[in-house]
Amino acid sequence: MIKKKTPGYWVLNVISIFLAVLFIGPVVWALAVSFQIEGKQIVSVFDWFTPPYTLQNYPEIVMNSSVPTWLKNSLIIAVVTTGLTVIFSALAAYALAKLPFKGSNVVFMYFMLGLMVPGEATIVPLFITVNGMHLIDSYAGMILPSIAGSMTLIIMVSFFKGLPTELLEAARIDGASELKTFFVIALPLSKTIISTVCIFSFIGSWNNYLWPLLCAMSEELFTLPIGIPTFAGTYTVDYVRPLTASMVASLPMIIIYIIFEKQIVAGITAGAVKG
Repeated sequence: MIKKKTPGYWVLNVISIFLAVLFIGPVVWALAVSFQIEGKQIVSVFDWFTPPYTLQNYPEIVMNSSVPTWLKNSLIIAVVTTGLTVIFSALAAYALAKLPFKGSNVVFMYFMLGLMVPGEATIVPLFITVNGMHLIDSYAGMILPSIAGSMTLIIMVSFFKGLPTELLEAARIDGASELKTFFVIALPLSKTIISTVCIFSFIGSWNNYLWPLLCAMSEELFTLPIGIPTFAGTYTVDYVRPLTASMVASLPMIIIYIIFEKQIVAGITAGAVKG
């Protein structure tokens, strides 16, 4: 029996299509502009989508700008930040979930409260602290403040609490140390949540703008999000070069989304359903 489609079904579809077009529209426009000839006369918005087209903008951006350096910096910072975030979050989450100690609930609540504090509110004290440690304008200064996120810890704590305690107890009875139990039993069972945390941590670090803007003083340490806006004032007032650079910066994220779509969706819904 074919289920009859209600008016609500059609309303929901129309809203979904509208939102999809709203979000994808700027991306399509940026992609179209990146294939235009620089300096082309634009009379109406439709001129951005009309020929002539060129492929020269992409090799020009890669060969004759600082984009490769910014890309390298973004990659180093994102990879190192992701790795350290996963290591520290996993260890801390395992301790809070499976090795309860006096005050562990207070520690967990402390991280929960951290979600209520906007990142912008911590920028000034963070800058003063990092500057006092002489880490401004360095990789360490841009990486270290990002490796202890409350959200990643809370997600991993929720996951570790669901792991069978019997398996961990069996390993301890067999003489395994707590560290060995963590690496041999708990960690292999956590591949799904670890991959989710890796993806979100990498994306968050790759797109981070405010802190690198304050921490990186020299252009050699710029990341893509803070380097690309300099095209407008440094190179040209045209849209072509900045948007071509933006598409180059977006390419790694698009590839990651295509490859890890299922993990990203699982991460969004993590903790929504128990069991």
